Amino acid sequence: MKSVSKSKSTKKKPTLWGKIWRFTKRLFLFMFISSLIYVIICRWVMPPITLTQISNSFDYGLKRDYVSKANISPNARLAAIASEDQLFPDHYGFDFQAIEKSLTQKKHKKKKLPLGAAASTISQQTAKNILLWQGGGVWKYIRKVPEVYFTILIELIWGKQRILEVYLNTIEMGPGIFGIEAASQAYFNCSANDLTRQQAAMIIACLPNPKKFTVVPQSSRVSWRYPQILREMHNIEDDEDVHALVVPAP
Repeated sequence: MKSVSKSKSTKKKPTLWGKIWRFTKRLFLFMFISSLIYVIICRWVMPPITLTQISNSFDYGLKRDYVSKANISPNARLAAIASEDQLFPDHYGFDFQAIEKSLTQKKHKKKKLPLGAAASTISQQTAKNILLWQGGGVWKYIRKVPEVYFTILIELIWGKQRILEVYLNTIEMGPGIFGIEAASQAYFNCSANDLTRQQAAMIIACLPNPKKFTVVPQSSRVSWRYPQILREMHNIEDDEDVHALVVPAP
């Protein structure tokens, strides 16, 4: 009996760092499982709210109206790909060539990447828009690791069609205006399904700063950029992979 009690008494209690480490592991496991479940649910259900929408609602209100891909004009889908990510049909979430060029240009203080070759792909923007937060500075670098994780996750679970659909429904397109349907109603008094090429290009031209680059009244940036988007739309519309995303099978 004495030997048993002695062995119990000599059992080490967990240290403070041990408790912290155990808590951290459990926290990360919980975050991983919950994020995985949420992404799976969003494969079929639009995100109920995002951090970006919440933060904007205090200053600008919240205008949004989620619509299915069948109710989004092919012109809007084509404009988004032409302007933001022309390799979207082909990459697996990341455009490494554009990332390398972006880093090189920043190092040598050169001009920005050409239209349709942004370092941040549509997949990355979607992951950031619905699952993470906006902002630059130190928060931008803190966001990079989970952004990579969520980008890979939605590429694997959602596929390109769903990513493009969620992107066009959740991206900010004006102060407090989220999604292509709300933008279409606000700027042209029509549904997203009825957007002309020019209207779609004008809306997409307000990215990546829709508060500064306004569609109505039209800022000089939008006036300069949307004709370029129209030309790129014409250049890529005959690509088979692009066409499959722009005019998906019923």
